Amino acid sequence: MRRIRPATPEDGALIHQLILDLAIYEREPDAVEGSPAIYSAQLAAGQPPFECLILEDRDEPAGFALFFPTYSTWRAKPGIHLEDLFVKPEFRGRGHGKALLEALARLCQERGCARLEWAVLDWNKPAL
Repeated sequence: MRRIRPATPEDGALIHQLILDLAIYEREPDAVEGSPAIYSAQLAAGQPPFECLILEDRDEPAGFALFFPTYSTWRAKPGIHLEDLFVKPEFRGRGHGKALLEALARLCQERGCARLEWAVLDWNKPAL
């Protein structure tokens, strides 16, 4: 059973591990400068610099979507930038990535956003 939930400050270590897993996938294992404590503190802030959706498959963390607000001056509306979307290899092929995108799209609609933005590395054929 799949469940998508908002991350809380208690998820700092989980978010950190998922970011490390993503960095390995993106061939940048030494690029991560954050720590569990930093992610926890940032999520606990009055205005967190990011939000995160955690996807669980049978109560096991399987993936995440980390995003932050943007703004469209022409449309005079907020938006969302998807910074990272990652599903652990052992959970791929089950529609989890699509489910995270759909959850984020619903969140955009609920918030009256003008757009949802993201970029994909050109070598990442499965994501493209």
